[in-house]
Amino acid sequence: MDFGITFKGDISAQRTVALCQQAEAAGFRHAWFFDSHVLWRECYVTMAMCMEHTERMIFGPLVTNPGVREWSVAASLYATLLHQSEGRFELGLGRGDSSRRVLGKKPNTLARMVDFTQTVKSLVRGDPAGYDDTQTQLPWPEGYDLPIWVAAYGPKALQTAGEIGDGLVIQLGEPLLVKWFSEQALRAGQQAGRDMSQFGIMAAAPVWVGEMEKAREQTRWFPAMVGNHVADIVQKYGSASAEVPQSLTDYIEGRRGYDYAEHADKDAEHLDFITDDITDSFSLLGDVDAQIAKLQQLKDVGVTQFNIYLMCGEEERMVDAYGSHIIPHFT
Repeated sequence: MDFGITFKGDISAQRTVALCQQAEAAGFRHAWFFDSHVLWRECYVTMAMCMEHTERMIFGPLVTNPGVREWSVAASLYATLLHQSEGRFELGLGRGDSSRRVLGKKPNTLARMVDFTQTVKSLVRGDPAGYDDTQTQLPWPEGYDLPIWVAAYGPKALQTAGEIGDGLVIQLGEPLLVKWFSEQALRAGQQAGRDMSQFGIMAAAPVWVGEMEKAREQTRWFPAMVGNHVADIVQKYGSASAEVPQSLTDYIEGRRGYDYAEHADKDAEHLDFITDDITDSFSLLGDVDAQIAKLQQLKDVGVTQFNIYLMCGEEERMVDAYGSHIIPHFT
């Protein structure tokens, strides 16, 4: 199982570089960045800076979406980062949450996400591609096959991830729910005739190595963020639908709204409906032995990469704890 870290873009570029260097030395293989250009600084500038100060770490947005940049601009950006890093770039893709909603825009359709995936992969390889009313080709790319991880929760999005993605992103650290989500994507890919043996499953969640009261305080924001996506699913399919597990929908009954100005903020005002049980379930909390035990459960249900949302405080200590005591159990 690989390990990654994710930044949301609210700490200095210099500290981000230092954390990437520390994480690389500790055995982490991936560094991801929220792509929400209004709420936080432009992620690709910092990403390029970090690439120049690391040797093996793979970088990418987690996640971008088809509506935030013109598609030839996006493909040129990705191909440039692949060139400059000698292939150390992958793409996390979704329909668009905070980067769209904070501007008052709706997420993109799944069909739009499929078209974007096919177009960008072609352009990054250097092949011709058409989108909207445009036909174009980048003459300088070096033939990289860009891996695309698709973030999904709902049944149709999971089907799309299995049909077009190279991996699935699940923002959860709960093994049974990760299994339920990933099986749908894997089944969809198999039904589409794809070889799914190399399909990646990423579980992304915060961690806190330490005592539980403090751990819950630092990570309670995460189930509230996930609740946005669950609320969308419940609105579309209904809370009593067999499409959605009851355990996933019960916790949002007290949800009264979400302020994107406080997106992924541990001190946000919209966290009062989150219980300790949900916080414990969705994240990885507690001492080293508890972390290892839950990571083993995630590995057993097929997770190929565990990705730490590194935005809860004491980030250097979390990286050190994982590098010194936890990653060696899985490599």
